[in-house]
Amino acid sequence: MRTYSPKPADITRQWYVLDASQLPLGRLSTTVASLLLGKGKTSFSPHMDGGDFVVVINASKLKVTGNKLADKRYYRHSGYPSGLTEQSLSEVLVSNPEKVIHHAVRGMLPANKLRPARLARLKVYPGEEHNHTAQKPVNFELGKKK
Repeated sequence: MRTYSPKPADITRQWYVLDASQLPLGRLSTTVASLLLGKGKTSFSPHMDGGDFVVVINASKLKVTGNKLADKRYYRHSGYPSGLTEQSLSEVLVSNPEKVIHHAVRGMLPANKLRPARLARLKVYPGEEHNHTAQKPVNFELGKKK
């Protein structure tokens, strides 16, 4: 008996909608990363990109626990001397709430050549509305194992 190895033609992608206001940031991010990787599928293979599309809504209503709104920092550097800028989580949530979820999910995906393609399937929106109704996305039940 031979070991099954999925082919690119065997991959079927599902669209899922997740509500960011239901779970804290870390638990939401692990669920999204697992869906993007395709870990719950029987055809999972680490060397192939077989994950699903994920639409995250209500990013502006994101929940965090503890004192993270004030203590968590995001850094970036311009490349010039003294070009380091930092923002707290509360500042980033006001200016660009999509960036918080994108950054958290990016850190949970493996750092390889497949990561950009997986992140391209992540769509994050600050409110309830999204423009992916034509793909017939399924509401994903957060807090439950699939």
